[in-house]
Amino acid sequence: MNNVIKIAVDAMGGDGSPKKVIDGIVHHYQNNKNSYYIIFGNKEAIENCIPKNLNKNAYEIINTNDVVEDTDTPLGAAKRGKNTSMWLAIDSVKNKKADVVISAGNTGALLVIAKLNLKMIDSIDKPALSALWPNKKGMSVVLDLGANIECSDKNLIDFAFMGSALFNSLYPKEKAKVALLNIGSEEIKGNEVIKNTYQKLNQIENSDYEFKGYIEGNELMNGDVNVIVADGFTGNVALKTAEGTANFITSELKKTLSSSIIGKISTLLNFKNLTKFKKKLDPRLYNGAIFIGLDSPVIKSHGGTDYIGFSNSLSVCNKIIEGNLIEKIKDNIN
Repeated sequence: MNNVIKIAVDAMGGDGSPKKVIDGIVHHYQNNKNSYYIIFGNKEAIENCIPKNLNKNAYEIINTNDVVEDTDTPLGAAKRGKNTSMWLAIDSVKNKKADVVISAGNTGALLVIAKLNLKMIDSIDKPALSALWPNKKGMSVVLDLGANIECSDKNLIDFAFMGSALFNSLYPKEKAKVALLNIGSEEIKGNEVIKNTYQKLNQIENSDYEFKGYIEGNELMNGDVNVIVADGFTGNVALKTAEGTANFITSELKKTLSSSIIGKISTLLNFKNLTKFKKKLDPRLYNGAIFIGLDSPVIKSHGGTDYIGFSNSLSVCNKIIEGNLIEKIKDNIN
């Protein structure tokens, strides 16, 4: 049991829960037998979703009928009580009964409750919300995606350290390449915070990453950098724009290829390539945002994803524990 990764799961958050969550656990466990799931939520509803063939030694259920609703404000969710499935799941990480916590529930509530229960890593002022994006050469870590609307140069430098540590945890065979998201590539472009951050990162020597300067929005998918740093406002706008563009491309392509006989024949002839293209843009494969800066890892699954997406976010849990994310962040900061 020494290598078992204990994952605290809020089973009641997001659309289609708890069935989606349990189906995601079943799918994930097939290839991750070193995982143990501590599942928080309505025990009867959860048990009704668990198939008989799931190893009974792979999970336990902590019963609670209290749930953080999607309509709750972050403060309202915190006031709802300490018996919600989200709060109890986070508390289990705080008390070292689990290694990592995951929820598909209310994002703002998850951040607030996590900050109330978990300590910040020393010298980190603000946690950041980070996620994975596909690029031409592989994957990129992008942060912050909405946890902090306004940031200082110190915050952005911390994000660079934490983002490179996250990338190194997920992809230990690759070199982290950090860039600041900006309106231009020239040193004089951007506001004072961005320019100050650029100057300071240029002067810091760190063998764990390579600082590549600025990156513009139209270069995010090129793959020349793999850790992209921004304040929460800019990062969130970029994320939503990228998601919307991906959805537009796939829907328009599907419409075009199914609108005529020639299109349908072309689809059949290029089925393998089209499937590969669709998979590249499938958001479920990149599901699993991470709150970093706290002394324990907190994973946010998209509330609207299906069980495949939730399963992939569980895989992120495994990777960051196996990659010693928290220790890597502490080493980078020091």
